[in-house]
Amino acid sequence: MEWQQLEYFRAVAKTEHFTKAAEQLAISQPALSRSITKLEEELGVALFDRIGRSVQLNRYGKLFLRRVDRALQEIQDGADELRQMKDPYTGTISLAFLMTFGLSVLPEVISSFNRRYPQVEFALYQNPTTSIIEQLVQSEVDLCIVGPLDSMKGIAWHKLIEEELFVYVPAAHRLAAAEAVALSELADEPFIGFKRGYGMRTLTDRFCAQSGFEPSIRFEGDDVATVAGLVSSGLGVTLIPSFSGIDPGKIRRLRVSQPQCRREIGLAWMKDRTLSSAAELFRSFIMEEFASSH
Repeated sequence: MEWQQLEYFRAVAKTEHFTKAAEQLAISQPALSRSITKLEEELGVALFDRIGRSVQLNRYGKLFLRRVDRALQEIQDGADELRQMKDPYTGTISLAFLMTFGLSVLPEVISSFNRRYPQVEFALYQNPTTSIIEQLVQSEVDLCIVGPLDSMKGIAWHKLIEEELFVYVPAAHRLAAAEAVALSELADEPFIGFKRGYGMRTLTDRFCAQSGFEPSIRFEGDDVATVAGLVSSGLGVTLIPSFSGIDPGKIRRLRVSQPQCRREIGLAWMKDRTLSSAAELFRSFIMEEFASSH
């Protein structure tokens, strides 16, 4: 069994199509078919069910794919570690973060880190919480910035910051002149929220439930700027973190007096996965940054 065979198998397993996999691998389809057939003969079982021109992983193939993914990732991690042993201050850090966290804080942290380690590069992914966790578990990212993950087995989480959430209303809203409001005062208002699977949507639903109502979501957005823009157009109210650049002539920020609306943001990584030297540098750096300045 060769490493190349495993890479070929994974490509077919992901695409479930020999032609597409062969194109991705830049080899001929007959050569790919022979490689998979040889692998199946060595294992003594068929890994795919053939359905016309397509293939589908069977139960043997699904079990084997989990092991192959882990094995190839270990090999890749080992190669990365060896390269970075030569120069630990180079390499690429893959980082996924919340849609509502990348407006100002993260760019400042990355800029500060790059001033100290200018040869380290970043691959950044801005996603909802559910996608971020999947990326982390599947080894697609080294680190991620998300809300608390206390119940997630195998994932380490370190709190970086706790921030207040505010109600934003249109400037002409009946409560626009208030300094603070109870969330229950907005029970009959249309809400501009985030899509399900986003951490802010979960928090909005939770805080509204604590106030005795279920928010009536009129529109759903993917980012703070879109949500705030819809609020400024008079289409509803929202609960989001503070952000700069708002036009006070169109939108107003109100503190929430009841319940206490705050969220925690932290850094997460897989406990049993060895980080590259560059990722370890950034993990230590960002923890120190937030410990000293936030």
